[in-house]
Amino acid sequence: MLKGRLGLETARVPHADRQGLLWLARGNIHVEDGTLRFRAAGDDGLPPGDYAIPFQAISLLLMGPGTTISHDALRLLARHGTGLAAIGEGGVRLYTAPPLGPDDSRLARLQAAAWADTREGSKSAAQAARLDVARRLYAWRLGEVLPHRDIAVLRGIEGARMKETYRLLAQKYGIRWEGRRYDRSRPDAADAPNQAINHAASAVEAAAAIAVAATGTIPSLGFIHEDSGNAFILDIADLYRDSLVLPGAFEAVRQAERQPGISLERHVRRQITRRLQADKVIPGMIDRIKALFDPAAGRPPAPLPAADRGSEEDGAPW
Repeated sequence: MLKGRLGLETARVPHADRQGLLWLARGNIHVEDGTLRFRAAGDDGLPPGDYAIPFQAISLLLMGPGTTISHDALRLLARHGTGLAAIGEGGVRLYTAPPLGPDDSRLARLQAAAWADTREGSKSAAQAARLDVARRLYAWRLGEVLPHRDIAVLRGIEGARMKETYRLLAQKYGIRWEGRRYDRSRPDAADAPNQAINHAASAVEAAAAIAVAATGTIPSLGFIHEDSGNAFILDIADLYRDSLVLPGAFEAVRQAERQPGISLERHVRRQITRRLQADKVIPGMIDRIKALFDPAAGRPPAPLPAADRGSEEDGAPW
């Protein structure tokens, strides 16, 4: 093939026409005769064998534990704009992000425009579009559109409801609950339920980081969270706190009591991995991000996983 002949060397399938994510674990990714191949050792989702990878038709390749990749494979992925992320088991950790984002910056520009919107007056006034996005996030999270237009009030309402959610879920799972306590300087000093929540939150934040990387949005421009360099990742992860993080954490505490020979963190990872896969959480996060900034574009976002909050008889406020 002559360099640049017919433009084929630089031609790429637009990301809008690609299939999204491909998960590979426990094997070797390499190039053979110009084709990306995966020699799988075999796991629960893929039998042992040698597979051709349609790298031009996917947006992001997720490389799980036990996987190696050749230099040629990295070069081929980069040439065709296919991203690569190294992840933990089931997507509960994110070790690298793709150096190349989607083939356009539309979502990032919409995010930046919403974040910077100050139409409602002076610099000290409530910011219009930024607050609208925050209210949409709270509406998805809480199941209702709150009328308030003060971010501090919205945070207060969410905090009060989460306090009740902690209590109800602990009661449902038979876990002794003495309140949310976390000392960043001494994370191991917390009791088992609080440690499990920390581990589960980290795992779901990694899944949100994958979704943010896949959409090319900006991690630091958050709408509810502000100070963190991963503020937007935290915004997306928090959508799944009461429906994924807390049930996974409390179930892991219960499992750890039955199997004390396995670390609590490992129990948490197993629970979150299972729920991420069963509920297709990362594709759902991607749909949510797209709908957040461009509600009219594409398919509607997948519903959030069913919240495991208990029944109305338990006194749940929603």
